Amino acid sequence: MRRRWSEDRFPRYSPKKPPPAQGIKVKKPGTTWWGQHWIEALERVLQGDSGRLARGRSYARAGRAHDLSIKNGKVKAKVTGSRAPYAISIELPQLSDSTWQVAIAFMAQKAEFSALLLNDQMPRQIDEAFESASASLFPRTRAELKTSCNCPDYGDPCKHVAAVHYVLGDALDRDPFLLFELRGRSRDQVLGALRAARGGGSEPREAERSAALFEKPPGVALEKLTAKTYDVSPMPLPALSFSFEPPPAHAAVLRQLGAPRSWNRDSPPIDALSPIVQTAAATARRLALSEVEPAPPTATPIPVKPKAKRRRR
Repeated sequence: MRRRWSEDRFPRYSPKKPPPAQGIKVKKPGTTWWGQHWIEALERVLQGDSGRLARGRSYARAGRAHDLSIKNGKVKAKVTGSRAPYAISIELPQLSDSTWQVAIAFMAQKAEFSALLLNDQMPRQIDEAFESASASLFPRTRAELKTSCNCPDYGDPCKHVAAVHYVLGDALDRDPFLLFELRGRSRDQVLGALRAARGGGSEPREAERSAALFEKPPGVALEKLTAKTYDVSPMPLPALSFSFEPPPAHAAVLRQLGAPRSWNRDSPPIDALSPIVQTAAATARRLALSEVEPAPPTATPIPVKPKAKRRRR
């Protein structure tokens, strides 16, 4: 005789709540190389089962993660699942001041690093700078990564933590400086230290620099421009004169600039560039002083009279 089980003996689960309105919907995390490298590093370090990671990706795409914040290397967020929103935290250890000093010094040796970082791009060799200090910008071991979630799932990681990881990867795609933030340095701190290491000192921020360009000089009255007065000079222009005499000292600018930090040859730059500059200057002076020969006159074609048509009789 079979025993019939009543449905009341099994627990009833409440339906899953819809994603919140402020949820962060992630279409495809890891569209940049640094975002993809972050996700690959986390999947390798966490070593969680593929099912939980897949559910975490689904949660991230559905927009169930929200209230994401990053401060002092600690990530906090909430994920709405079947019950009340769960609180998630992810934390990476802060790199020491000596590690940052070595990494910044390494970055300062390559102009490419400054150019890419100022353009909100992360150099592909960025981890070489931290490897020179026996460290890494990306997590390498499970001990480096501290995660917590107040959900009843004891899996490591749970799907809520995995969802925040993918949301964080999407945030890194849009702002690569969050990688530095996770390790204890802000964007301004890194760029300021990089400029100082390259000998440029501290520079004003882009917004302040742009505002200074358009600031009205004191004591100067700007007249209103019209279409008729736009290209008309307010006063007579002085007579222009040109001189093509050779300079008294050759390659003076090269001597004044000196050798850049990235120069790795034994001889100074002036030895390699001086002959090129001298040849280019001589060629430019010769072209400027040479007279342009007039173009040969073209032969005027002789008009040909059309033949008269004969009338038929």
